[in-house]
Formats: sequence, structure tokens, C-alpha cells
Amino acid sequence: MTTVLAIVLLLLGFLVGGGGIWLIALGGSWYYLLAGAGFAFTGFALWLRNPVALYVYAALVLGSLFWALYEVGMDWWALAPRGGLIVVLGIILLGLLIGRRPRSVAGAWRWGGATLGATLVATIAVAVFAMLGESHTIKGQVAEAGEISLPPSEASAPPEQWVAYGRTSGGSHYSPLAAITPANVGQLEEAWVYRTGDVRDPEVDPEETTYEVTPTMVDGLLYLCTPHHIAIALDPVSGEERWRYDATVGHSQMRQHQTCRGLTHYRVEASADAVCSSRILLPTADARLIALDAKTGSECVGFGQDGAVDLSANMPHFYAGSYYSTSPPVVADGLVVIGGAVNDNVSTTEPSGVIRAYDTETGELVWNFDSGNPEQTEPLAQGETYVGNSPNAWSMLSVDEELGIVYAPMGNAPPDQYGGDRTEETERFSSSVTALDLGTGEVRWVRQLVHHDLWDMDTPSQPQLVDIRRDGEVVPALVQATKQGDIYVLDRRSGEPLLPVTEERAPQGAVEGDFTAPTQPRSAMSFAPEPLRESDMWGATMLDQLYCRIRYRELNYEGRYTPPSVNGTIVYPGNFGTFNWGGVAVDPVRQVVIANPVYLAFIVKLIPRADDTTSYVSEQKPGFNENYGAPYAAEMRPFWSPIGLPCQRPPWGYVAAASLEDGNVVWQHRNGTVRDLSPLPLPFEMGVPAIGGPIVTAGGVAFHSGTLDYYVRAFDVTTGATLWQDRLPAGGQATPMTYEGADGRQYLVVVAGGHGSTGTKPGDHVIAYALPE
Repeated sequence: MTTVLAIVLLLLGFLVGGGGIWLIALGGSWYYLLAGAGFAFTGFALWLRNPVALYVYAALVLGSLFWALYEVGMDWWALAPRGGLIVVLGIILLGLLIGRRPRSVAGAWRWGGATLGATLVATIAVAVFAMLGESHTIKGQVAEAGEISLPPSEASAPPEQWVAYGRTSGGSHYSPLAAITPANVGQLEEAWVYRTGDVRDPEVDPEETTYEVTPTMVDGLLYLCTPHHIAIALDPVSGEERWRYDATVGHSQMRQHQTCRGLTHYRVEASADAVCSSRILLPTADARLIALDAKTGSECVGFGQDGAVDLSANMPHFYAGSYYSTSPPVVADGLVVIGGAVNDNVSTTEPSGVIRAYDTETGELVWNFDSGNPEQTEPLAQGETYVGNSPNAWSMLSVDEELGIVYAPMGNAPPDQYGGDRTEETERFSSSVTALDLGTGEVRWVRQLVHHDLWDMDTPSQPQLVDIRRDGEVVPALVQATKQGDIYVLDRRSGEPLLPVTEERAPQGAVEGDFTAPTQPRSAMSFAPEPLRESDMWGATMLDQLYCRIRYRELNYEGRYTPPSVNGTIVYPGNFGTFNWGGVAVDPVRQVVIANPVYLAFIVKLIPRADDTTSYVSEQKPGFNENYGAPYAAEMRPFWSPIGLPCQRPPWGYVAAASLEDGNVVWQHRNGTVRDLSPLPLPFEMGVPAIGGPIVTAGGVAFHSGTLDYYVRAFDVTTGATLWQDRLPAGGQATPMTYEGADGRQYLVVVAGGHGSTGTKPGDHVIAYALPE
């Protein structure tokens, strides 16, 4: 056994020392060369049965401890990979000594063993102390509710209902229900479970076939849709199915996304018992907008052509799967306003990102806003087309009927990672919040959140409308979460910042033919991470941590907004986003934002294209990330270690609260365990990635189910403490909702269907919770 250990130490010395030389050549830490020498010298001395092996290894243990503390302090999850393997091998070495001590040199071995034992005990003691600590935690308390009225969009919605994706057309994710409180939320129990029957088929569906739906509850029915655009109405108290409508969109891997985030309910001017006086709108993956009777699920044949509007009309470069709407439209003042998604990064000849408004009763087109041609808002004539590749609004829109404004979170113009050929209009509207006149579609104002976006930092979530206090006055505001981690608080009348926005110098050095903006905006309310350092590199062991350090030094990285490169660039936060389509929750009464920020680095490498047809990064049509027609294809992947763990140290996800008064973070805690991310179901609370947003209630409880472990959790809004959690049967990557049933109980509904691009377990579960009757 001694010989085997000696060989292991010699091999480890070769690997760590060799990697250390490589790292030094790249300008990195000298530790790994020294550690490799320590392993090798220990192994050689052990091979010769020389007790100096114990002293050398003790020096390695102690030196590693001091080095680790110097780099990362008392952060347990950062310390563990630096010392775990060293301590384990030290314990084995000490065990061999205790079991088989050579008598001829008993004194030297004994003292060496004592020295090694003391260093191991000291290291383990530090580790235990670090494990009991609360690194990365911010403790604080949200102030009690102030005196402020709800904005009109919130106040007009019946408190017991959840009438739109974000509860209202203002999208706050806030419910005025207060039956569930921090005192009783621990008593929540499953009230009913419904199975939709719609589950991803990996043979015929795209990878990103996902359950992202937030149900709505209006007039005594609960409405939801499935990834394949089946609309369903349930009884909110029993979960029994009332009706089902299948849009028969079929299966296609030509679609980049196969999802439906929600349905839209509205009423038209007709008698209360008339067919289709109460309607549900269903956007589909084959570019239709279907109107259904909310009571029966039958098609409203007077809307569009036999109950559907063709969203491919006047669309340039259209092919099956190239354009569709994954998000529910908004309805206001007799208009249905809808954006759409295009297949990202396939080519430079993709459909338009046009936003259109239709008459709620007839489906007739009233206006169109095309960011590639913003001045022409009158409907196009038959045979005319919108501008291809213009920035689109794939996420949820918001509307303020009093101001007569629709707010659109705008994406980027494809291709995302190369912008050398973008037009003046593209540059103006990309990655912005754009306010449009509700009646005409004309631009009211634009606030750009990334200049010349080369990182796929689309404005990802619904703009959230809230009234806030400023200098003794109540100001109509808009809260916008972003992928890069900033949360903007703007005057929704003008787009002017209510919390300071500054321009900061940005890294330069775009590829040939492109350029980078000299500065980028940053909001005073920000969850943007600190720039990565070599010492932030992580791994399960020192070996994969060393790999990550080498890759960190090899890749281009100068902080946030380092431009994509042919060499390869670390993009942090990556295009997964600090926030994505789930956004944040806004408590308009307590004047706080409840957020679930996520931190994952990605690698982007640009590959020069020889022509407009060769596939460099994909294997089948349509060719995602090929960027046909552009000078470069884009190879994008998470910044992983060789064993599939993030290269940057945890936490990778939090739950947090920030004040709308000054933008400061009030409290922040790690959120989620690695139970469903590691080979062994270990419930270590490391803080894991999440997708899908939170909701907040007047009862002082926030809910979230989007972490990559399969749990729904309740948090105390005041302190952030986890109050309750329940195990889900599949990934819960959707935003929950809450309502009051006809039985007087407050229900919480969670959809657990999994998320294709995150690899969580697929399912088809709709689960309702309530307090005991």
C-alpha cells in the first residue's frame, strides 16, 4: 500500500507540477508548481521509506492552508477544492504510518507523524469553522409597508385573481392576498395535482422544449398552456379539467424554443352570455395567434381568419420555425399587442422583430412597429414586408392605459456576437426598453441598456410598472431587470432614471470589421457580479481547479463586456443571464424588489467563416449559431471544468431583496442545493442557478420554484429566511402564481415540467398548494 501511495503522489506531482509550469507561463499563480514539487518529493521519499516524506507533506498541508486563506478567506466552498485532496491523501499517509511504522527509525517516523497530524488537525479545524460560517450572506430587514397606493394596473385587477402573466398588465408579480403569512406558510399542503400529458420527445423536439408557463385565474377558471401549445382550463379549487384545446403545432427541430409562457384573457363588448364575449388568446409555435372562448375553449371564428391571426403575414425570410411568439400578448384599449421571437444566430436573413397591434374583436391589424423602419407604423399593404433581422420583443410586454404607453423589452439583432453590419435603427433599439404609443405604435421614448450589444444581452423580462416615492411625491416608475445584472428604475413617462445610471468605460478590441462601444451603462440598483479573478476559479478537486485557472489565463477576459474573439472570450455574466425572462418581483407597498440573481460564466469563440453555407458549429438545419452571411460563426458553451462543474466558485444563485428607495441590497442568501446536480443526492446548500421568476404577496411571503434542484420555496420578505419548501416531481423552471378560490382559501400554483437547456427532469405537473381547510 505504501508503494501504491508513493506512485500516486509521484503521478500527482507530475500532473500538478506540469500544470503549474503551464499556468506560470500564462502569468498565473506559482502555487501549483510548488505543490506539485511537494507531492513528488513526498512520493519519492515514501518510495525510499524515508521519514522526511512526512515532514515534506506536513509542509505541503500547512503551506496550502495559508495559501488558500490568503486567496479566498473563510469561504468553505472555495477552500474545499484547494485542500480536500491534500487532506484525504494526508490522512491515508498518516494511517499507513500508524498501521506499519518501521521500528528501526521509530523516532523519526513518530515525530514526522505527529507533525503531519497536527497540520491535518489544524486544516480540518479551519475547514469546520469555515463550514459553519455564512460567507456571501447579507443580513438585513425590509422596512414595514409605507403609505402608497397601488398603481392603476394593480388596483384595477380583482385581488383574488391572477389576470395576466405577471398578475396584471403591469407585471409586478405581486398579489394583494395575505392569508398565507410567515406564521402559517409552513402548513402549506398539496391541494391537487393535474397532469397535462405533454412531455418533451427528444427524438423530434428541440432541446429547449420547456415548461415556462405561469397560469392565470380569471372569473373562476385557471388557464394555462403547454410547450406544444395546448390551452387548458381547470377548476381552481379541484384541479379538474374544464376544457382543452390543441393548436396542433406538431413537432419541429427547426424551432429554437418550444414553449408557451402564458395565455391572455380579455373581454369584448357583448352580452354576458354571448359566445366569445370572454376570450383567451393563445400564441403558437407555427406563427398564429388564436382566440378561444374562455368558457368553452372553442375558436372565436370572428377573430382573424376562422379564429386565428397569421403572424407570418408580411414577414421577410419566413420559413417554418423561424418566427413565433413564446410570450402572451397584452390587451388594452381595444387592442391586442404582440411581439415575437426569431431563431437567434442562424443567419443575417431572418424575419423581422416587428411588434403589432390588432383589434381585440376582429383581429384586424391596427398598427405595426418595426424597429428596422420605426417611422412607418401604418399597416403594410399585401406584398410589402417588414425589415428582416430587426431587433425583436420576444419577452412579455407591459401597458399603462392611463399614459397610453406599451413598454417593450427589446432583444438584439441577429447575429448577437457580431455587429459590424448593423443599421442606425438597429443600434438605437437593440437591448433597450422601448415605449410605444398605445394608439399608434409611434415611439415615445427609448432607454438603451447595452450599447452595441455583442453578448446576447437582450432585455429579457417584462417591464414592471410600480409607483414609487420620490421627494414626497408618488412617481410612476418602471423596473427593468437585465441579463447583465443591473435593475433599472425609470420614470415610465419619459424613460429618465429615478435611480442613478452612469456610463462606465468598457473593454475594447472587437474582431476585424466590428467595434465595441467605449462605455456601457450601469444602474445604481445592480446585482452585477464582481469581475472574475484567477483565484475565483473552482473545481471539485485541485486538478480541475488548475484546469480552470489555465483556461482563465488562456481566454480573453477584461471584465464585463469583454468583446467576443477568435481566441475565445469569457462572458460573465453569460447570456443565460443574471436575470432572464422570469425577471424579479416588485412589492409596490413595501417598495422593494425580490430577486433571484444567477451567476454563470460562458465562453464565446468566433470562428471565421469561409463562405455562407458551411456549417461550423451545428449538425443540422436550421444551423443555430452558424450566422450564415456574417464573417463569423459563434461557438458558445458554459465555462465548465472537465467534469461538468462551473469553473467559477459558488454560490451560483441567490435570493435577495433590494430597496426601490436607494437601490441598495437589503438582504441576500444562497438559494438552492446541489441535490439534483451532483452524482450523489447531497443536499449541500451552495446556491445554484435558477430560471423562472419569483412572486411576492401582501402576506409578507415570496415564492420561487426555478432553482435547478426540484423545490418550491417560500421566503420571509422581511429577512429572506427560508420558511417552507416542498419537493417537486420535475424541474420547476416557471414562475409560480397565487389566487383565492371559491372556497375562500389562498392557493399557490407551481408548474413542474423541466427545462430542456438546463437539463432538469421533464414532467407535466401542475401542482396547487393551500393551507389546511
